Amino acid sequence: MNQHKGSVVQIHLSDDGVPLYQQVVQQIQHRILSGQLAGGAEMPAIRTLAERLRVNPNTIARAYRELEQAGLVEKRRTRGTFVTSSPTAMSSQKKREAIEPAIDQLIVLARGLGVDGKELSQWVLRRDEHMQRQRGEQS
Repeated sequence: MNQHKGSVVQIHLSDDGVPLYQQVVQQIQHRILSGQLAGGAEMPAIRTLAERLRVNPNTIARAYRELEQAGLVEKRRTRGTFVTSSPTAMSSQKKREAIEPAIDQLIVLARGLGVDGKELSQWVLRRDEHMQRQRGEQS
């Protein structure tokens, strides 16, 4: 479990205008949904992670609340915060809510570059196929 705790702490915060708690949410969410953080993994204590990232503990507490509302982590009274036992079993609505912020950012970026939704959809599908081929070659 300490290995999982360490990988969570590998969070990189930037000054790109995205609120710090959202950066923490996005990076932990990615680690959970990609399988880097397995179900049941213990999350670092709020104060511990806040000290390591040099942010206010309220920032981490807010991030953990967002992750809990998304169904990705759960608080266990007196024992800490843990990755839910089966984040892949989340409801479709929860999955959509977890993915929508990333989609929104992608759409804003695409529109800024003059790429329409149809073309963007085709690129996403091609990229997904490419990533699936790479995973197949690696296994």
